[in-house]
Amino acid sequence: MTLVRDREVITSPWPTAEIDGEVPILSLDDWNVRRDELRGGNAPLGIRLASDQGADTVADDVDRFSVIELEFPTFKDGRAYSTARLLRERHGFRGELRAVGNVLRDQLSFMHRCGFNAFEVDGEDAADQLRLALRELGAWYQWTGDGRPTAARLRRSGQTERVQG
Repeated sequence: MTLVRDREVITSPWPTAEIDGEVPILSLDDWNVRRDELRGGNAPLGIRLASDQGADTVADDVDRFSVIELEFPTFKDGRAYSTARLLRERHGFRGELRAVGNVLRDQLSFMHRCGFNAFEVDGEDAADQLRLALRELGAWYQWTGDGRPTAARLRRSGQTERVQG
């Protein structure tokens, strides 16, 4: 798997298992067991949420995490899209929001619109595929957490060359 963050391939600083005392990306169950121990520390923390574990499960602790991974177990399971938007828009999460699991190229643009800024994807050309996916559409009708203007806003501002159709 290749990790792409902010359109660049990176080596993840987040171990997936505890190594030499570093804090791993925890499952929700592990976080619930170790919450009191880890809340007071200064070390960056990460958490992975399964698709059936929504944003409200970590809402009270969202400021404590530097990275939140959201799982896509199959291409048919889109619950992580809603979780991503809630984390960004309702709970104010500003850290790395990473899509993991069944992350497909044709869904990258929509994932980005929902607030994801990092993706675990297959292939050596993952960064190029992400860049292409993000350029495919030039206008959107819905407001989302990524801050890009809607088609209506672009039209009002006179930037109609970006609005397709």
